[in-house]
Amino acid sequence: MSETSNNFLMDIIDEDISKGYCSTVHTRFPPEPNGYLHIGSAKAIWINSSIAKKYNGLFNLRYDDTNPVHEDMEYVESILEDLKWLGAEPTGGIFYGSDYFDKCYEFAVQLIKDGKAYVDELSQEEMREYRGTLTEPGKNSPFRDRPIEESLDLFERMKNGEFPNGTLTLRAKIDMASPNMNMRDPAIYRILHTDHHRQGDKWCIYPLYDYAHPIQDALEGITHSMCSIEFENHRPLYEWVVNNIALDGEAKHREFPKQREFARLNVTYTVMSKRYLRELVETGIVDGWDDPRMPTLCALRRRGYTPESIIKFVETAGVAKAYSIVDIELLEHCIREELNETAARRMAVIDPIKLTITNYPEDKVEYFDVPNNPKNPEAGTRKVAFSRELYIERDDFMVTPPPKYHRLTVGKEVRLMGAYIVKCEDYVLDEDGNVKEVICTADLETGGVNPADGRKIKGTIHWVSAAHCIDAEIRNYSRLFTIKNPLELPEGKTFGDYLDKESVKIFNNAKLEESLAGSTLNDRYQFVRDGYYIRDSRNMDRLVFNNIVSLKDSWKPDQN
Repeated sequence: MSETSNNFLMDIIDEDISKGYCSTVHTRFPPEPNGYLHIGSAKAIWINSSIAKKYNGLFNLRYDDTNPVHEDMEYVESILEDLKWLGAEPTGGIFYGSDYFDKCYEFAVQLIKDGKAYVDELSQEEMREYRGTLTEPGKNSPFRDRPIEESLDLFERMKNGEFPNGTLTLRAKIDMASPNMNMRDPAIYRILHTDHHRQGDKWCIYPLYDYAHPIQDALEGITHSMCSIEFENHRPLYEWVVNNIALDGEAKHREFPKQREFARLNVTYTVMSKRYLRELVETGIVDGWDDPRMPTLCALRRRGYTPESIIKFVETAGVAKAYSIVDIELLEHCIREELNETAARRMAVIDPIKLTITNYPEDKVEYFDVPNNPKNPEAGTRKVAFSRELYIERDDFMVTPPPKYHRLTVGKEVRLMGAYIVKCEDYVLDEDGNVKEVICTADLETGGVNPADGRKIKGTIHWVSAAHCIDAEIRNYSRLFTIKNPLELPEGKTFGDYLDKESVKIFNNAKLEESLAGSTLNDRYQFVRDGYYIRDSRNMDRLVFNNIVSLKDSWKPDQN
């Protein structure tokens, strides 16, 4: 996990350190295990992890598992895998919010005893009515001033399972006239008769996030609780909880944690909400959380993105408080820039037609030395088999070409990459009228990676030997949505109306260089003239390659 130049969060920490607020910077990442992490999560991970590293501090992973309804061990395991993949080692430890349930309950009892919390019997609808509006104050619940002993008794009976879901809540007693709606006696405990993935059936009441989170931060000694901007209006409640629970002897440090907020990472042509991502998965629009069109980290990993490219993306996007949406082309630029330097080059014919060289001996095979990466001479060369019958891309031949077409057509020459110049003499159609074979002759005095024949040919195309290639499936991906911001839609439309039905194109008859037979999940290739590819992790029993990104880069720094 790389470090970065200073941002406004670091300026805050620098000031806190100068004032003696903290001796050790301690941060945390608190994901809810109700889905897979996405690229927006990567920003929060990077901020908290890199800041801890910069100040020689500690970084915790704490699962926010206070709501058992959608939580699952599958998500717990995936979150840790994603953190490790990004290089964000939890140097301060791995924790679970549910491990603090006993302390949360104890603190809640103390709040009741102190007259700062009460058990309420209003329904959710009634609570909303009593809450007021942004321009009108709320009004007190008729149960707000019930005797402390009565609230203590009811709260214990809530814990013991005597009441059904939704009948009682524990609310903090703060200020129903507060201009901040979050401070109008917020609920801090609700009844939920649901087993927990770690606690089993021990609890039937669960603390709400706004109450549990500051307690967890304080008990773990977190100094800076950095979260996304939607929690800014929750900060007064965060501070109220920390200041009103009896932390003496419980907190690891004398300092109370500070919550500070940053803008979320929003990316064009995608959605980040787990609710929407779950809908895409559950309705079968995508093939699971790791579908390469998804913005989840597991999907980006399967697609072939590297952790370095993800970190470079969030670092380049920057840290600010103002809302912004980052162009997905920046993400594509970051991986393309890396792979341009590191990816080995290979020839792959994705949509093949046969090319026959009539003046080349039928039984002859020769091998041409082709560079593995022209950007890196130290990568060396490989030998590629050449024979009479080859495969070329269907798009590299046209019967009636447009102007300035520099590929094959009858009577025209091209150079076969790293090999001979060939001239198209004729072509053969199949029974449906489609071209199935191109007939050529070769100038056998030409050839090689650095031809010395002196002939200048405008067109160069790639190829593979029909007798030596291997079969593979190629999957080319484009953006899942056709609209830049799928959540800002015209009235009456849903994001489903803007799904790109051709966001994945599968070519199951591709012909590849034989050297690709031994490719692994760690190998990323540039299929020359096509794009960057990686072996698909879900299909290791056969050759399937996912398109990582195209060769074309249209992102410019002044666009962001």
